[in-house]
Amino acid sequence: MKLLILGGTIFLGRHLVEAALARGHEVALFNRGTRPLPWPDVEQLIGDRDVDIGAGLDALDGRRFDAVVDTSGYVPRLVGASAAKLADAVEHYTFISSISVYRDLAAKGIDESGALKTMDDPTDEDVMPNYGALKALCERAAEAALPGRCLHVRAGLIVGPFDETGRFGYWLQRVARGGDVLAPGRPDRPIQFIDVRDLAAWIVAMAEARRAGTYNATGPAARLTMEGLLMACRSASRSDARFTWVDDAFLVEHGVVPFTNMPLWLPPEVNGLLEVDVAKATADGLRCRPLATTIADTTAWLAGNTALSNAAAPTFGNAIAPHAGVPAERERALLDAWATSDRSVIPVSAGTQ
Repeated sequence: MKLLILGGTIFLGRHLVEAALARGHEVALFNRGTRPLPWPDVEQLIGDRDVDIGAGLDALDGRRFDAVVDTSGYVPRLVGASAAKLADAVEHYTFISSISVYRDLAAKGIDESGALKTMDDPTDEDVMPNYGALKALCERAAEAALPGRCLHVRAGLIVGPFDETGRFGYWLQRVARGGDVLAPGRPDRPIQFIDVRDLAAWIVAMAEARRAGTYNATGPAARLTMEGLLMACRSASRSDARFTWVDDAFLVEHGVVPFTNMPLWLPPEVNGLLEVDVAKATADGLRCRPLATTIADTTAWLAGNTALSNAAAPTFGNAIAPHAGVPAERERALLDAWATSDRSVIPVSAGTQ
């Protein structure tokens, strides 16, 4: 298969290249050429998705591919232009969307039929405040260009080696540091995320089969709680971490930013994002590796990348993804405030010992 990846050098795209090469496919990347490629046999096509600047999409002229995976689409104008450009040059188009497209994020078990977010002004391209709604419009733009030939992957939190956002890595490093750890919400609160390598392998397999449609894509395979994750991190690092569980209302009142300051924590009104239905993807072959493997491999990668900073953070549309976590001094202040509050009684669990 001749596979084109729009993006391909940072995180999911990088693992898509690895998965495709491992299965014997020919791979080309379309991007701005700002990062060196570690694969000598991968072709790089230089351009910019915003057709108003740079080389635009000209590097795609006259080229044909069996399938394309769009990892870098955040606004419908650009996704629509890319999809239209490739409509007669590819058989299959995979668009990497997000479970953030759903309107009712408090609902548990959202499946692919869930109502989607909308925008009063669909021309607004400010990504961060409109991320989910824009992704939903991007899906529509791709489908309009290639009706019946699109795979829309509504991914959950993607974790693993080469994740520069630090969202999963925060917990690995914080628990390994030991001591008193602020643990957000209830210990038994369900959470979801997927190892990037599992997602990439499944996407390549779906492209091979030319499977179309919409899929929620996250994991792990078995139900996981926040306590289960933190205990697994402690077991892997053999630290003396002690978890203090702080309730949602306290965190909101003290300005703790969900997913940014406290990765994998969301207030109840949007916590459905961490409990979506993935039965459809599982039935079509999505498999997740053991949590211990993801923890070990991500920890090993982080050990060689201790200098990650906001300057190196990946961009999403016109925004820069913030690095996750709360500074140690703020964590300590929050723990002290919680200890003196009248709500600092939460059910004791194994993770507090």
